[in-house]
Amino acid sequence: MVIAELVSVRAVAEGAALFCAGLGLWRLVEWRRGTARARAVLAGVVPDESGERDERREWRAVAVRWWAVARGRRAWLCLPVAGVVALLGGSPLPLGAGVVAVPLVARRLRAAERRKEREARADRVVALCGAVSGELRAGWQPAQALSFAARQTGALGDEEAVVLAAARFGGDVPEALRRAARQDGADGLAGLAACWQVAVDGGAGLAAGLDRLEAALRDHHEQRERLRAELAGAWATVTVLAVLPAAGLALGAALGADPLRVLLHTPAGLGCLVVGGALEAAGLWWAARIVRGGEPA
Repeated sequence: MVIAELVSVRAVAEGAALFCAGLGLWRLVEWRRGTARARAVLAGVVPDESGERDERREWRAVAVRWWAVARGRRAWLCLPVAGVVALLGGSPLPLGAGVVAVPLVARRLRAAERRKEREARADRVVALCGAVSGELRAGWQPAQALSFAARQTGALGDEEAVVLAAARFGGDVPEALRRAARQDGADGLAGLAACWQVAVDGGAGLAAGLDRLEAALRDHHEQRERLRAELAGAWATVTVLAVLPAAGLALGAALGADPLRVLLHTPAGLGCLVVGGALEAAGLWWAARIVRGGEPA
């Protein structure tokens, strides 16, 4: 009975590993097909000085495109990793955990991408204030300076056309900037709208106000970076806590204890796995919550 159960479990694990291998092979075939299609599209588009195709630029464009696709599918790497663990442990439980981990990891990766985009947009807003101030001091009109700086920095995002139309045709530029400030990370545009309104209504110098706004935004950015550097040690501690269980399993396997068999094939091991996983998740959540409490909003 036990032998039959072990054979069935191993068959399930091997089937899961074959499925993951087939999925990886399919992705490789799709990648090669997409590469061939991209090469066909890009062929002859970017000529060099002699009129021939620039192979280096072509392959660079293909690499950038597929790197963007791969970054959007990083969460699916949980499946092959779980398949390997399932094959080594002779149990389908790791594969089920990998399936559950895919949406959770994808959610975390999307949150990280949104945070990076928010910070990048905040930096572009700072650059926009400095560029508009510089163009104003060079003698440009406010509408011309805003149009040129917005196209150079891309800080207005999806609202760029609306803001530039308002600036060019005499519309309500402060209101358009306030709507643009509702984008994630573009809060500094509300200050630009206030400076623009004060300059138009009260005749104050727009360049001087933008200089002060840029200095305040840069000071906020530097404060955020200093706080993040101070919290780097705490995040490193959280990372070490997350890696410790896997390191313990690897150490046990190196010593010949076969921890995967104990955890996946014995009642006591399954109980320890469930309780330990719950405690690990709770500990990581609590530690991350403490560290995030010190980060700026």
